[in-house]
Amino acid sequence: MKSDGKLVITKKNGYIITAMCEGDKLAEVSFEPSNETSILNNIYIAKVKNIVKNINAAFLEISDGILCYYSLLENKHHNFLNLKKNQTIAVGDELLVQISKEAIKKKAPTATSNINLTGKYIVLTSANKNIGISNKIEKSEDRKRLKHMMEECKDEKYGVIVRTNAAHAPCEALKKELLVLSEQMEKLFERAKYLTCFSCIYKTPAAYLMDIRDQNEQQLEKILTDDAFIYDELKKHLMIYQPMDLKKLEFYETENISLWTLYGLEKQIREALSEKVWLKSGSYLIIQPTEAMVVIDVNTGKSIGKKQSGKHFFRVNMEAAAEIARQLRLRNLSGIIVVDFIDMEEEESKDTLLKEFHLLLKQDRIKTDLVDMTKLGLVEITRKKVKKPIYEQISCIEQIL
Repeated sequence: MKSDGKLVITKKNGYIITAMCEGDKLAEVSFEPSNETSILNNIYIAKVKNIVKNINAAFLEISDGILCYYSLLENKHHNFLNLKKNQTIAVGDELLVQISKEAIKKKAPTATSNINLTGKYIVLTSANKNIGISNKIEKSEDRKRLKHMMEECKDEKYGVIVRTNAAHAPCEALKKELLVLSEQMEKLFERAKYLTCFSCIYKTPAAYLMDIRDQNEQQLEKILTDDAFIYDELKKHLMIYQPMDLKKLEFYETENISLWTLYGLEKQIREALSEKVWLKSGSYLIIQPTEAMVVIDVNTGKSIGKKQSGKHFFRVNMEAAAEIARQLRLRNLSGIIVVDFIDMEEEESKDTLLKEFHLLLKQDRIKTDLVDMTKLGLVEITRKKVKKPIYEQISCIEQIL
């Protein structure tokens, strides 16, 4: 699906703001301190600090005082860097691990033994030796072609996950990226043998560079920045890793108005922190994250009156579905999400709503599934947890705004 998506990258009050704008609306936003980087996807030599048998997990120290959760159920094979006679993990062992989830609220970051190196088209995996194809690549002929290509090219020591962007990529581009990632993985494991505990042996690129890498190629039309340093970093990154996207890069240079103002980022970010979201029809959404799930309620609001009819409720629900799909991305809501649409009596209207909602959610680059509509008329959705939701970043947002 072709889109007029623009990735806008700007600096404000010590933060780098990366905003995906579709038309005049903000669809995704992330905040990164200019002088700090996330530990997500970093690779460390960690020390086993504690083993908690009743939860079948260990806690690993990746640097002085920073502990990570390490599931022993999910991590059957450990990358030991000290001499071992078996695969039994013990306090004091040194392991090569990757951070798979950032700290969320009071939960520690999560570490994994399955080392992943991610490119634009491919993810190379160390523990899982299988070939996986992105669920977003739906055409059976594309899936068969890509799987056959990977079977011919990949090293048996590693597994491969073929990403969504690979569906439209030239064969040579995929093979080249696979070779680059395989060589990188070999060097990484070799280097780890000679480094000391707590070493960070792979640091992920700046978040704004990964945002470009991870965007759907078909939906990204332009990359804009008004910062000279960021422009140079983007240009270097694209020349090496994504030369096909270099033509999309533009340096915005206008004294009168900044990108921050031009795209109305402040107003839209403030709105993304609000519980209430107004729709054009006069209806509104109430979005309430709780400890267990996110609850979204659709209300008729100002659109009630003489228009109270099945057709009117259907139109409001369809409008709400489109806005909910955007809000999930914008607020980076994840986990279990329950939507209470306005009740409709006609089964045909319910079916049409679910089909349209399913198509809207499929456009999300983060795995999002519409589970079903319950007997009570509640629609259940699951969305993969990757980064912190926007409501947990209020402290940094206040500094920016």
